[in-house]
Amino acid sequence: MKRFLLLFVLITTVATIGAQNLQLHYDFGEGRKYITTTVEMFKPDKLGNTFFFIDMDYNVGEVEGISLAYWEIARAFNIGKSPFAFHAEYNGGFGQWKDGDYSGSFTINGAWLTGLEYSVNAEDFSKGFTLQALYKYIRGKHDAAFQLTAVWYLNFANNKLSFTGYADFWREDMDFGTIENPDFTKYIFQAEPQLWFNTTEKFAIGSEIEVSYNFEASGFRFLPTLGAKYTF
Repeated sequence: MKRFLLLFVLITTVATIGAQNLQLHYDFGEGRKYITTTVEMFKPDKLGNTFFFIDMDYNVGEVEGISLAYWEIARAFNIGKSPFAFHAEYNGGFGQWKDGDYSGSFTINGAWLTGLEYSVNAEDFSKGFTLQALYKYIRGKHDAAFQLTAVWYLNFANNKLSFTGYADFWREDMDFGTIENPDFTKYIFQAEPQLWFNTTEKFAIGSEIEVSYNFEASGFRFLPTLGAKYTF
């Protein structure tokens, strides 16, 4: 549900035109129990490709309605006929919370990323991967950080099954503790592998597992979902 979840799967279905999909996930991980929707678009062209997604969480805690909205948009420019491309990206978002008579809102620090990516695909686009090495500017936190990203896809069983996902590792200061007991971290890892059963060319059901370290809380977390996806 974040960063290039189906970037290359979309290439396999529409190599020359754009594609969009809508995902609905129920997150039943510990302390979650809410729904997330994801809208994605991938559009290749002669110069490269454009990708974006928008995530929205609903009814988190005591909030009624949209609890969090997050989006990313990225553009890749091919470097000649090589497997390399120049990558530029922005991501950010905001949310709200409620606890009894108290409520408030928050923003997710906007981030700008740029760097290089390297992609390899099978001739029939049945499998492939991309590696990205990016400079990362995080507003209000870091003028100079970094992010390493891997994206993969694998279609098998006569395209009835698709294994997709991404993994990110980046530098960002986080403190998940209290004044009395600080819990300061500097590096974050997050991955979201997905397994889809393609019931038709348009509709799929499956699952995602969010694997993270120092992302929403200190230490490792494993958060599964049940999902459905429709490709337009």
